[in-house]
Amino acid sequence: MGKMPSYLAMKTDPAGTASEAAQALIQSDLRELGAAARKLANNAILLGGGLGFGSSLFKWLAFIAAVYLLVLDKTNWKTNILTGLLVPYIFFTLPGVLFNLIRGEVGCWIAFVAVVLRLFFPKHFPDWLELPGSLILLTVVAPSLFADKFRNDIVGVGVCLVIGCYLLQEHINASGGFRAAFRKAKGVSNTIGIVLLFVYPVWAFVLLYLL
Repeated sequence: MGKMPSYLAMKTDPAGTASEAAQALIQSDLRELGAAARKLANNAILLGGGLGFGSSLFKWLAFIAAVYLLVLDKTNWKTNILTGLLVPYIFFTLPGVLFNLIRGEVGCWIAFVAVVLRLFFPKHFPDWLELPGSLILLTVVAPSLFADKFRNDIVGVGVCLVIGCYLLQEHINASGGFRAAFRKAKGVSNTIGIVLLFVYPVWAFVLLYLL
């Protein structure tokens, strides 16, 4: 009877070791992600010559990455990640020139044609057009509070940060860890794109804090 506690401890030790190993792996991934973000931020400052240019550069890169991931999801990148979140992300990072174009008469006509096709000719409306069509429709009908204020405010940056964090952690979990996400030949470009989705809002919050 005196040896029973040591026997129980021995039986539970492997579970504790596995839990500690998983925790250490997560902490290691977070440290590597932070180091990569700091290096990317430093390079942007050196190349851009200023904080403002770095923010604009990151915003453009995040927008391009979101569009790339949206297109890739409808071709050969099939995962369980909720890529519909890319639509509001693109809405908040859409460059002013493109946003004004879609918000105007051109976007209204595109949205009108898309709605007519979806309602009356569903067989001629391909599935891969659903998310782009939703983006255009969202841009056209968005209230001025979202289109004019939140898009250029801390609220829009906060939404992008939440989306970027969610997609990044989902992608890392699906890849089997941060290192594995960069080691898979077919997943490196996806990982870089999702990291950019995360880095832009973080950089924007840093600018808000510094300025």
